[in-house]
Amino acid sequence: MPTASVPLKKIAEKMKLTNMTPGIDISGKRVVTSEINRPALQLTGYFDHFYSERVQIIGYVEYTYLESRSREEKRPVYEKFLSYNVPCIIYTTMTEPDEDMLQLAKQYNVPLFITKQTTSDFMAEIIRWLNVELAPCISIHGVLVDVYGEGILIMGESGIGKSEAALELIKRGHRLVTDDVVEIRKVSDVTLIGSSPDITRHFIELRGIGIIDVKTLFGVESVENTHSIDLVIKLEEWSRDKEYDRLGLEEEYTEFLGNKVVCHSLPIRPGRNLAVIVEAAAVNHRQKKMGYNAAQELYNRVQNSLMKNSQKKEKE
Repeated sequence: MPTASVPLKKIAEKMKLTNMTPGIDISGKRVVTSEINRPALQLTGYFDHFYSERVQIIGYVEYTYLESRSREEKRPVYEKFLSYNVPCIIYTTMTEPDEDMLQLAKQYNVPLFITKQTTSDFMAEIIRWLNVELAPCISIHGVLVDVYGEGILIMGESGIGKSEAALELIKRGHRLVTDDVVEIRKVSDVTLIGSSPDITRHFIELRGIGIIDVKTLFGVESVENTHSIDLVIKLEEWSRDKEYDRLGLEEEYTEFLGNKVVCHSLPIRPGRNLAVIVEAAAVNHRQKKMGYNAAQELYNRVQNSLMKNSQKKEKE
């Protein structure tokens, strides 16, 4: 499996970086890790355990330290630092590289960027964004819809009605994330993010009609580019011989990239309003996350009723 990477050009555009070395071609340069490095010790000449594959960030503290050094002290450190072929160096908090750094960066083909953001804010933003971009990713067949703030992944065999259910949900005011192909990224041990391939974004395929553009037909408020996957609903043909969960006391799960997601199997029969059922499932799931489980409440009421009846009989 190839190592995930992000083009340096995309990072510069996303983070709104100013390129101080426009003569260096960055089209082929890529970043392979979401971790960053502030080269504090490296700027003093200590290069043991130097993670040169990371984006290097020089903040105000590093900048003022360098300003306090003489040119004869700085230049050898610059040369050794740049010789490690770091992907790029970013100056934050409205600081800028000096002439020696600019000259040597061009010599060693290392891009230099600047940003007006403070170091802490910039580090938090670039790490968060790179974590998403470099997260492990798989593609599955399904539909992802934002229903009442819950990311509902609808799965099932081709032609079972996933897209039709999504279209009805969109008409009821919910948002489409992706139809047919869902790209799932694991951004943490508890969070999965779903998105659409660029080529099919905002499109839905309806058998007998063809391709429709949801964004054009229903407006920008009807679509969303990404959303967490909070609940999976598997649509399947109803079978008389299969037992279906009618209480929901025990959660079932499905797994993507090592993360477990609550999953409901929904039997399909003519006349069932899938959109209403999906809405109810979304709200019920949200309630459970807030600490209220309707099935458990019913179970407790039944148990209390049985206990009261038992005590009443004992007294008689």
